[in-house]
Amino acid sequence: MYLGIDAGTSSIKTVLINDEQHIVASASEALELKRPQQGWSEQRPEDWWEATCKTIDTISHSHASDIKQLRGIGLSGQMHGATLLDKQNEIIRPAILWNDVRSGQECKDIEEACPESRTIAGNIAMAGFTAPKLAWLRKHEPENFERIAKVLLPKDYLRFCLSGEYVSDMSDASGTLWLDVGKRQWSDALLSATGLSREHMPTLVEGSEFSGYLHKNLQQRWGITQPVIIAGGGGDNAASACGMGTVSSGNAFISLGTSGVLFVTNQHFLPNTDKAVHAFCHALPNVWHQMGVILSATDSLQWLSSVTGQTVAELSAQVSENITATETIFLPYLGGERTPHNDPHARGAFVGLGHLSTPQSLTQSVMEGVAFAFRDSHEALLETGTDFESALVTGGGARSKAWLTILASVLNRSIEVPENSDVGAALGAARLAICASDNASPVDVCMQPAIKKVVEPNAELVSAYKDSYERFSSLYSKLKR
Repeated sequence: MYLGIDAGTSSIKTVLINDEQHIVASASEALELKRPQQGWSEQRPEDWWEATCKTIDTISHSHASDIKQLRGIGLSGQMHGATLLDKQNEIIRPAILWNDVRSGQECKDIEEACPESRTIAGNIAMAGFTAPKLAWLRKHEPENFERIAKVLLPKDYLRFCLSGEYVSDMSDASGTLWLDVGKRQWSDALLSATGLSREHMPTLVEGSEFSGYLHKNLQQRWGITQPVIIAGGGGDNAASACGMGTVSSGNAFISLGTSGVLFVTNQHFLPNTDKAVHAFCHALPNVWHQMGVILSATDSLQWLSSVTGQTVAELSAQVSENITATETIFLPYLGGERTPHNDPHARGAFVGLGHLSTPQSLTQSVMEGVAFAFRDSHEALLETGTDFESALVTGGGARSKAWLTILASVLNRSIEVPENSDVGAALGAARLAICASDNASPVDVCMQPAIKKVVEPNAELVSAYKDSYERFSSLYSKLKR
């Protein structure tokens, strides 16, 4: 038996799987997010640990005989969060999260202090990353900064609570802006730019490797008699990729959720900082990945729902699978955009509205605009030589056959819908636990799920959307504020 724990922003989710990788039990606990000021986003690390214990308590009570056989634990979680411990391992302040944007100026400061930062980290300094948060803390809360003994990411704080070890994995560490992503080691130059050193950092392991043992008192609490290995684990997207079998070069998945992600696995480190591509280590040894990130994917449809008074389901149902391209272009930059513009001030727009525009036509325009944004990410990856033939899809948007047809036609790639929707980060973390506990091959363990259906590009739409995409891609610069 193996546990996968995913420390998300809204909840802790834990799954128990057996040797055949079937989910035996699962439990989740909600988390509260605090916004003490505009643009700030924080959580109490103590809440993560309390919620984690509750999920395992629930599973241990309902499946006592199963969890007694537990061999390994894998961890996944929200990336970038700054969790600060002092010399007594006391939490110094609430964790500053990935969606906190207070450190915009500090991003500029870091790149000025370390001009080679983009080459080393393979990424632009962004307020979401961990290093700018510490630069902000150094400037605005110097008394807290001076107390720092260790900086841990959210899932790695849980590892410390479970095992007493200060360890992170390569994929999660890639999002700190302190990692030399090509060499898979901490960068002294990047750490120095924020007044820190390797002493403040956890030890690094691969996601499929051993990182420590479960505390004996926790073994007793959950009725486990044998030692339990804890795997390195992974950041949420890399762990999700392990759950979907996206682990070999050219494998891809698309997350069509609140935000959007185009994730492609690489055998080499392939950054494209000019187009705001994320180039990170994968959770597996000697593997990397690239991500294009869209800030408002299904969130764009949620916005349209709020202004039309129709539910997302009602809007989506109006878009027929027999699609013809619309004349209206939608820019999905409701809260800025990541790839390829890296512009937090970008804003959305409808272009080409007419008297005959309806909620149905606007819904299709939104779906097309989000698909065009994914095409932007695809084009940015193509510049580095990265491509894919097909992509698995997850997220709420995957329930719309029309949206998947649009997406497949805009990208001119096959879209595969998995049979089992529960192929997320917690499952990927549990799979990494199998690798660490049994010394198993990650490629053998991290298999792709069974495919329920494949959505192919529509040849007529491919041609029509080629012209529409050219219009879409020209609008950002014309409308930029």
